[in-house]
Amino acid sequence: MNIQWYPGHMTKTRRMIVDQIKNVDAVCEILDSRIPISSRNPDIDVLTEGKPRLIVLNRVDQADPEGTKQWAAYFRAKGYAVLESDAKAGVGTTKFAAAIRELLADKLRAYAEKGMAGRVVRVMILGIPNVGKSTFINKIAGRKTAKTEDRPGVTRSKQWVPIDRGLELLDTPGILWPKFEDQSVGLNLAYTGAVKDDILDIETLGCHLMCYLSEHYPENLKTGYKLTALPEREEEENDVAYGYRLLEAAGRKRGFLISGGEVDTERMAKILLDEFRGGKLGRFTLELPQ
Repeated sequence: MNIQWYPGHMTKTRRMIVDQIKNVDAVCEILDSRIPISSRNPDIDVLTEGKPRLIVLNRVDQADPEGTKQWAAYFRAKGYAVLESDAKAGVGTTKFAAAIRELLADKLRAYAEKGMAGRVVRVMILGIPNVGKSTFINKIAGRKTAKTEDRPGVTRSKQWVPIDRGLELLDTPGILWPKFEDQSVGLNLAYTGAVKDDILDIETLGCHLMCYLSEHYPENLKTGYKLTALPEREEEENDVAYGYRLLEAAGRKRGFLISGGEVDTERMAKILLDEFRGGKLGRFTLELPQ
């Protein structure tokens, strides 16, 4: 599964970050708390080097709470400020301005000593597509300033968003990277909807997700699809083959049958992804710091 997705507007975003970084005091990087490493563009560290960083772990309502706790500790140990957020519900967003001012406390003190106490603080907001960046900004601003849709690639240009008299945000389009060398990164981004579904084989993706959940969250699968037990994995059976049998088992329970009594596994795969992304199967963290 060679997942690549790098539209032209992302190249423009990269150039824009390089051009605008000198105009901001800090960088706020929004991550999907279910996949904090997979949802980090490794280029961002180089592009924003030297700027104080606030990490926002978004969608904590969909992530395993224990996993979120581990990730928050991991990023703090690296010297970043951390804010946990469920942007849709507004959880954590009210703490943003205070978190930024605490992050920049030394800088703000220095401004005050120079008689620049009212100087506007500017923060660049970064994140990969469909990580909830626009929703987060709208909640902080208390009004709809950024276009939001539950699909990647909606924000296409930069815009300055005033939050209060002393704080402005620079909203940027989501930026991925040209190729995912590690297949698990590409799969994680696909599971959560950060790359467009139409560039992938939904059935194969569903097989991989079923296999992962069976290993790490078997009870959620059994409860979600009313399975008394999961099929035994055969010796040397690969992830796709085993995942396919899981899709069949779940699809049969849901009654997704086609001619000849076969299970419509493509339909089941679409339902699986919809229910996973909608939080209907439970709260999952797909990678941990170790």
